[in-house]
Amino acid sequence: MNTLTDRYLAATLRSVPTQRRDEIASELRASIEDMIEDRTGSGQDAPTAEREVLTELGNPDELAARYADRRLQLIGPTYYLVWLRLLKLLLSFIPAVVGTIVAVVKVAEGSGFGAIGPGLVVALHVAVHIGFWLTLTFAIIERSQPAMDLPDWTVDQLPDVPAHRDISLADTIASVVILVVTIGYLPFQHYRSWVRDTDGDNIPVLDPALWSFWLPALIVVMLGTLVFEIVKYRIGHWNWALFGTKALLNLAFSVPLVWLALSDRLLNPDLGERLSWLADADNRNLIGVAIAVGTAAILVWDLIDTALKTRRQTA
Repeated sequence: MNTLTDRYLAATLRSVPTQRRDEIASELRASIEDMIEDRTGSGQDAPTAEREVLTELGNPDELAARYADRRLQLIGPTYYLVWLRLLKLLLSFIPAVVGTIVAVVKVAEGSGFGAIGPGLVVALHVAVHIGFWLTLTFAIIERSQPAMDLPDWTVDQLPDVPAHRDISLADTIASVVILVVTIGYLPFQHYRSWVRDTDGDNIPVLDPALWSFWLPALIVVMLGTLVFEIVKYRIGHWNWALFGTKALLNLAFSVPLVWLALSDRLLNPDLGERLSWLADADNRNLIGVAIAVGTAAILVWDLIDTALKTRRQTA
């Protein structure tokens, strides 16, 4: 269980320069322990002494600013931390929600993957407006109102020390998004690809014959990989069982893809009717080799990188 001192140190150190964290951590912990010892030596019990010492030190964000010689005066010292917390909260979800809604509406109107661009643009605009209007609001409040009676900081507001994870949430989200987009694109390209025949009808990029077995099989493998990414994040670190599972999933996806590419069974033969350079067998073979080599290179690099991480984390 994290002590109040551990939580106070973690909250302070997250905002100080990385190169000074060890120095500041040792100095601050020693100071806190000395102050607590002085109080307990006077007959005060340790938990009460610890709470009072940390309360006396004050908000860890303000203490970190003093250590970093950084002034909290973008808005003004009275309202800066309130402004910063509110800004982070609003930016954490509002732009994403609005951008997603716009993208969904565009998809419903038939924009397909072209809906991603407008969604991102709207999300960026919303983020800019939130930053501008919130900052303007706090600037007006500071200059037109007397100092508000803001609640004092207490040690009960300290967050828990974040658990160390060897597998980050950002990497997991990126992997899941890539898998979801890829899985969604396979049926999407069958009905709406970027290639049209002379009559304007859709020409799938991948050979429609693959739907008899190979594309469903690859989708199943990718769904298994998606579940694996979530399980991997929940475990939080690499082990050899995870490495073996990842290797099997990667091979189950890469080997069929390489074989289909080299045997000229991956791309739709009808593409040659619209893209004349694909009608040439040598050009198709060249593309197949490029896909196979790229897939094999990614497979080997990923397995080596994962093996090194697993070895380092299990050593």
